[in-house]
Amino acid sequence: MTEIPDAQPKPPLRKGYLRSFARWFLIGVALLWSLAVLTLVAARWINPPTTAVHMERRFQAWIHHSPYYERYEFVPLNQISPDFQHAVIAAEDGRFYQHHGFDWQAIQKAAEDDMEGSRIRGGSTLTQQLVKNLFFGTGRSILRKGAEFTLVPVAELVLGKRRILELYLNVVEWGPGVYGAESACRYHYRTSARNIDRQRSAQLAAILPLPLKRRPDHMNHYSGLVLERMRRVGW
Repeated sequence: MTEIPDAQPKPPLRKGYLRSFARWFLIGVALLWSLAVLTLVAARWINPPTTAVHMERRFQAWIHHSPYYERYEFVPLNQISPDFQHAVIAAEDGRFYQHHGFDWQAIQKAAEDDMEGSRIRGGSTLTQQLVKNLFFGTGRSILRKGAEFTLVPVAELVLGKRRILELYLNVVEWGPGVYGAESACRYHYRTSARNIDRQRSAQLAAILPLPLKRRPDHMNHYSGLVLERMRRVGW
């Protein structure tokens, strides 16, 4: 009787599927990253019509069947009071003009405060917060942090400090459905971003970490700290 040679072992199907999935996953990630980079390049000249945070809030309102009215008006930086600009920098990113996207001193301080249980604000820079607002919404994950880490240097390179500040001030959330400095000033104080005074600028800057929970008129203590930081740097 003639023996039939053993058939060559076939690679497990699961292994092939995993390799194919991993390959297409990496391709998808690369395409999304490239799209985000192109969006940042376009944002140098084009004002964003919406952001991930804006869309997230709309979706949340739809899910909960709650009313939602969006106030979003983009204005040039020269139509935003210098006091308002300085108050936001003092409150959120005091070394904005010194770092290149990441403030390692602030990150270290935030980590130390976390360990001591006395953290007041995070170590995120305005650039990091802008990238998060534009692309990732309010959620937190390791993948989001990794993508943010790669996009922040791109934003610093292609946008520059002045445009980053202009974009941030115009897209950041300042209340339920309230986005940007102009809308914030009109919603909370019935004035324009050009004409808002120093005290009210500090009060608005003070609510930025928790804009849906805080009211500027209740932030006298923290707004006083913001004003003190402004004075220290000559603003």
